[in-house]
Amino acid sequence: MPDVEVSDPHGPGDRLAAVVALRRLADQLEDAAVEEAMREGWSWPQVAEALGVTRQAVHKKHAKRLIAAGVELRRR
Repeated sequence: MPDVEVSDPHGPGDRLAAVVALRRLADQLEDAAVEEAMREGWSWPQVAEALGVTRQAVHKKHAKRLIAAGVELRRR
């Protein structure tokens, strides 16, 4: 991991809050990208490979939300 210097006069609380905000943003970006890929006909293994996780992990994280959003999911 690269060394990152953050000069913030407000201290670690603000930096930790920024980390939380970035994680939320990353989750939102992942949700949108996975939904787009699945709407375009990608398979679970393709999405998993692109994210660097297992098919099971991506399915567990996203399947219910995608079904609720009306996305037609492909089998393997």
